[in-house]
Amino acid sequence: MTKRADRSAFEAAKAEMAGSVDRRGDLCSPFLGLLPVTGASVALLGERVGQSTIAASDDIAARLDELQFDLGEGPCWEALATRHPVLAPNIVTHQTSLWPTFSDTLRADVIGERVGGMFAFPLAVGNLDLGAIDLYTAQPLELSPAQVADASVLATLASWQVLRLVLADTEFDPAAAPGIRPRREVHQATGMVLAQLGVSADDAALLIRAHAFASGRSVFDVSVDVIERRLDFSEEG
Repeated sequence: MTKRADRSAFEAAKAEMAGSVDRRGDLCSPFLGLLPVTGASVALLGERVGQSTIAASDDIAARLDELQFDLGEGPCWEALATRHPVLAPNIVTHQTSLWPTFSDTLRADVIGERVGGMFAFPLAVGNLDLGAIDLYTAQPLELSPAQVADASVLATLASWQVLRLVLADTEFDPAAAPGIRPRREVHQATGMVLAQLGVSADDAALLIRAHAFASGRSVFDVSVDVIERRLDFSEEG
């Protein structure tokens, strides 16, 4: 019964995350509802998207992001660089040589005594790095392999939601000047990406837009690259 209930909670968290933008929901809530963590934040990182916290469950989560932005090091930066989860069950003592300045600053900061573990998960879609999810616990705590796997799935879903927010904020319009450039190529490329990755048509189109955004090119030009097989999203990553 417990295992079934856990899977039910996982499916509910996935559904909540997948619809968070459309429902104007909270990107942090699915993580908090599923995992034994105290707080969460969603950070944008990188040249294309800048540095900012777009969601935080509490002041401590926001402060952890702020410290990492200021210092240029910490779990979120490592998750972004490696595209893998970064697990620090005890953030103050965990391999401090990896983030010496962050660890020292956290110990000296007023929130240092209120943070035990930190866990960061990358936010990325295709070849576009967006940022990271930061989770923290009030006391040192290890996440189980199953919990890490569940959090990774939620982070993947969150990546698509964050991408939608990024593209909306930049007013990136893939249908600009439809009378100048035919949209047939865009539709054809969308179908090819759909076949490459096994995603929905909406997500395939979003991925083409993301690649265009990241490379500073038009959706039309990226679509032509897909059609002419110069770009294969199944090989990206």
